[in-house]
Amino acid sequence: MWIDDLAVDRDPHAYDLCLRHSQRFVVPTGWRLEDRRDRFTMVIPNRLAG
Repeated sequence: MWIDDLAVDRDPHAYDLCLRHSQRFVVPTGWRLEDRRDRFTMVIPNRLAG
């Protein structure tokens, strides 16, 4: 499972997570979590979940 930056376009097969929830996210036993977010991306308020 991976976490990417917020999507530019809406995708019904993907879910945007806020910072708090992405930091607390735990994958099932046997899965691997890969954080692929760009650490230097600015979050623009109108791009948050919607």
